[in-house]
Amino acid sequence: MKAVLLDTEDRYRLTEIDEPAPGPGQVALEVAYAGIQWGDTMVRDGRFPLPRPFVPGFEASGRITAVGEGVDAARIGTPVTALTTSGACAEVALAPAVLALDTGDLPLRTAAGLGWGAPTAYDLINTTARVRPGESVLIHAAAGSVGTLAAQFARLAGAGRIVGVAGSPARAAYAAAFGYDRVVLRGDLPAGLDGERFDVILDPVGGATRRAALEQLAAHGRLVVFGNLAPFEPVPADPGDLLMNGRSLLTYNSNLLADTHPERLADSARRALALVADGTVRVDITAEYGLEDLATAVQRLAEGTTHGKSVLRVA
Repeated sequence: MKAVLLDTEDRYRLTEIDEPAPGPGQVALEVAYAGIQWGDTMVRDGRFPLPRPFVPGFEASGRITAVGEGVDAARIGTPVTALTTSGACAEVALAPAVLALDTGDLPLRTAAGLGWGAPTAYDLINTTARVRPGESVLIHAAAGSVGTLAAQFARLAGAGRIVGVAGSPARAAYAAAFGYDRVVLRGDLPAGLDGERFDVILDPVGGATRRAALEQLAAHGRLVVFGNLAPFEPVPADPGDLLMNGRSLLTYNSNLLADTHPERLADSARRALALVADGTVRVDITAEYGLEDLATAVQRLAEGTTHGKSVLRVA
């Protein structure tokens, strides 16, 4: 089968490899589309020490072609969107059966756009931060796939005010179409927020952004950390200071959740999928590439020129 390999020299190569067979608890799917996400840039840059060469790709849509031990054979032929540990950038990929979700009539291209971003955004708003009606929410990386979904989920949760932060005027203009009341530029922080405080702040950035966020929380506010786009550096948080203001520092790690409680991640993914399927929430796929163009897709995401979601067309 055709697959993309990321080699020891950080190059993507389209090549032929053997088709994988599903093991216990796994399904194999004929990949229609593979999603591109921030983890692809981190793997390429060596921030995740995965052995090379290997087939990248952490999210895919397609139809199940085979099942491993313990998986109902009746699932063969079912269209799914799947979360994988690797291997999605190939004609056939393996995924845990619990994280291969039936998509029904949803187009496979749209289904690939959900990826890890949809359950992450759903959980950030509904499970971790637990946004309540009337609360104010600040979302960093507002124009990305998680940010655009999180804004929509926050509105559904009853948020009274939703402010986004974007890296450029073009990204700010794009994000504004997803329900934000206001989008400010990262370069204008903190002055651009006019001293406003928030009940919930979602931060995938880290560094100075995270330090400032602790000060931008309202009483009983929650800062939710779910990534490190900036170079990693420690951010001190004094429990005594947090306690005096009722503030909380929370974290969310979808990769860890997939290992420890995959059924929880699957439940959130299904809830997000249902909202997309009925048109309540919009997944915006703004770029589509061929399998041979993975390097370009990942580079554009790393440079910040990608808005919304990018996918690879495989089948």
